[in-house]
Amino acid sequence: MNTLRIAMWSGPRNISTAMMRSFGNRADCAVVDEPFYACYLRATGLDHPGREEILGSQPDDWRTVAGALITDAPAPVYYQKHMTQHLLPDMDLAFTEKLHNCFLIREPRRIIASYARVRPEFTLEELGFTQQLALFEREQARIGTAPPVLDSTLTLANPRGVLGALCERLGIAFSEAMLAWAPGPRAEDGVWAPHWYRAVWESTGFAARPDAAGEVSLPPRLAALGEEAEEIYARMRVHALTG
Repeated sequence: MNTLRIAMWSGPRNISTAMMRSFGNRADCAVVDEPFYACYLRATGLDHPGREEILGSQPDDWRTVAGALITDAPAPVYYQKHMTQHLLPDMDLAFTEKLHNCFLIREPRRIIASYARVRPEFTLEELGFTQQLALFEREQARIGTAPPVLDSTLTLANPRGVLGALCERLGIAFSEAMLAWAPGPRAEDGVWAPHWYRAVWESTGFAARPDAAGEVSLPPRLAALGEEAEEIYARMRVHALTG
């Protein structure tokens, strides 16, 4: 079986889980949820909610994980939900050359403001901005054109159009099943889901985020971080699919 391996690379505080639901609702698709999470926790020592359960649920050697991502064939379409902050400095990214790499972005001031409510001090690397841009530019150079980019705001405003455009880029037919799903948890959800997925568990499709309206201003201590993140975002947003 020829398997289409879709790697969707996103940072935190985005619609990445809703995107996983969307593809998981296709009859021809299997999904995997953040397969490098345990590798990331083991390497960084970070104490995330459910840390020990996460470490016990996945391999924590990135080579093992990467090998499975490019060889396992659970369905004709294999959708991989990835967090760009999980890309560690010592990882050889050659495995990504066997994937169809796509990039999910969101206006960074909203991400930073949301994240700052949980952690007062952090870097752009912790939010995956720099890793996402580096992988995007690597892939762009490799294939000779910009890989697919989805902006969360544009996607929520026109899910049928944006997902249809993505499917066209990937060479697969769009399915109406991608637009709506049953609420509740799913077997493919990571063991961390009870800590983070409540909103998606209550959802039945794409819906505007409650914090999506209005301007976002950052406190002075985060202003420089916001400006740097905006530059990264702008370089990728010009390639965003509009439907």
